[in-house]
Amino acid sequence: MVGMLVAAVSDGADAGKAIAFGLGVGLGAVGAGIGIGNIFGSMIQSVARQPELRGELQGIMWLGFALTEAVVFYGLLGGLLAFVLI
Repeated sequence: MVGMLVAAVSDGADAGKAIAFGLGVGLGAVGAGIGIGNIFGSMIQSVARQPELRGELQGIMWLGFALTEAVVFYGLLGGLLAFVLI
């Protein structure tokens, strides 16, 4: 993937697409990092307040983590498709 970006930048014609791809994936990763931090932070607070609900909350936490992490992969896939097809 990095080689593809380097080749695009060296041509000069696709430099804008490479920059847009990097920004899109980077912002998607930052957004997912913030979301995952919120999920785990809320889980820690919830368990600290009511430790007996840990088992019930843990499944919901992992589901939220998986769905939030999927955003990064959607951004990566969308960025690659836009980079290659447009």
